[in-house]
Amino acid sequence: MKCRRNALMNWNERTGYVIMKKEKRITIYKKIWCKIRYWQNLKDVSDTELAAYLRVCERTLRDYDKNARNITLEKIDNFLTVNSMELDELLAM
Repeated sequence: MKCRRNALMNWNERTGYVIMKKEKRITIYKKIWCKIRYWQNLKDVSDTELAAYLRVCERTLRDYDKNARNITLEKIDNFLTVNSMELDELLAM
């Protein structure tokens, strides 16, 4: 049986099989969104300004707060370009 990178193995004595349980992890889009919000707080940038940097409306920011899955590479690139940043600089914050 192959072990998955993000899985925990538990032995089920009743069945005699190994049960794979996935670890909870933070997805990459959630990490990036959290870093953008962290940068916003550090720089004291309003939601209106941040929305302009990403080229979205303010409501979209609140949607990203609930579920960052819909943030696109284009939006992240807009943010990085406007702020003269590289992705590794953002993630290193």
